[in-house]
Amino acid sequence: MQASDGHRRRICTLARSVYGELLASVAAGIVNLVWVARLGGPAVAAVAVAGNVENLLLGVALIAGSGTTILVARARGAGDAGAVRAAIRGGWALYAVIAPMVAVGGFLLREPLARLVLGGAGPEVMLAAGYFAISLPGIAVFFAQVQLDGVLKGAGDTRTPMRLAFLANGLILVLDPLLIEAYGVRGAAVATVAGRSVALACGFMALRRAGLYGGGGAPGTSRGGSHGTPCALRRAFVTGLPMSADFTVRMAGSLALVGVVARLGTSSVAAYAIATKAMYVATMAFYAVRQAAAIHTAHTMGAGHDARRSIGRQAVFVAAAAGAVAVAVLAAGAEWIMRAFGAGPAVAADGALFLRCTGPYLLLMACCIALGGVFEGSGGARVLLRVTVLGVLLQLPLALGLSGLGLPGICLAMALAMGVQCGVVGLLMKRSVPGVQEPSSSLSRAG
Repeated sequence: MQASDGHRRRICTLARSVYGELLASVAAGIVNLVWVARLGGPAVAAVAVAGNVENLLLGVALIAGSGTTILVARARGAGDAGAVRAAIRGGWALYAVIAPMVAVGGFLLREPLARLVLGGAGPEVMLAAGYFAISLPGIAVFFAQVQLDGVLKGAGDTRTPMRLAFLANGLILVLDPLLIEAYGVRGAAVATVAGRSVALACGFMALRRAGLYGGGGAPGTSRGGSHGTPCALRRAFVTGLPMSADFTVRMAGSLALVGVVARLGTSSVAAYAIATKAMYVATMAFYAVRQAAAIHTAHTMGAGHDARRSIGRQAVFVAAAAGAVAVAVLAAGAEWIMRAFGAGPAVAADGALFLRCTGPYLLLMACCIALGGVFEGSGGARVLLRVTVLGVLLQLPLALGLSGLGLPGICLAMALAMGVQCGVVGLLMKRSVPGVQEPSSSLSRAG
């Protein structure tokens, strides 16, 4: 019992800061659109689509960032300073390969990309191309921030990434009205890159203070210092790729589901869009628990303790508790939430109904996402990716088949697909993880 309580406390400690970091980014994106809305509909469309492109590119950044987090956590758990240095070096080497390709390629292809994602040649296309001309070269800063956060999180520090996110997004909110008024849509892109650049500079100072800037880390006998950079880069890539692919598949599935909802009419699409933004408050909590469980699992396994089953139980408990609170709040305040987003009567009614139907889906999602962190932290991300693909492949035909029931049918399809994922992940956990409880004294090394 003492060991389980220790795992739960550690997960909660790590997850709180990650949750604050994720919410800060979501809030800044919403406020950014509010300021851009003053420029008219085409400007809003351009910036909104550019944001979706950035979300997809985040999956690319996670190859290096997530891989570094797991490898650093595992090496620190083992007390191997050389392996910590190798993991950090490999992550930054992978960043140096990926970031320039995306930044330069995106800049050169900004106009075709804008036409592709907007599907036309209207004024919003040129506005999006102008935004991309700044934001895509600036993606190198964004990727560096993700990589830097990955190093800190692997070292068990989730508070500094949260503070850096507050700093970056706070600067963006201050600069937005000034630069948007002066330069229009391009000003929004400049504000975003500038805010992130300042936070990145502060992040490098934090790395230096923590002894992680040059790859320093946990004390202990070095067993990984002899690992060359190419080998370290490969390890970061192999570790991070399944987690990146999992994120990308989920994003692609969400975008495809919007296409199914579009068959129901404009009112349903608007209601679905607003409701899913409101649900971010809950889903970000689940992903925060997932990151915390991944970090803690990697750390304990690096220390030689297989506590996956216990960590999984506590992660599910924490995420499910957060999900239950979210379900109650969304159900009780559904109409108010929709009106707060400025929805008209028809859209508000559809959205409130959708929010009240999401309870089973959110609770199942909480359990599935939380358990996923244990798989990621223990090197089972490839298995988790297959489960995610299965869920997406189930969700889309179910949504098409049940769309005749309107948004409640979409909710039912989401819940059924997530239920299958949750069941498969739980079964895999039960079959592959031994039911061994480590002594509570081990938490002094794993915490």
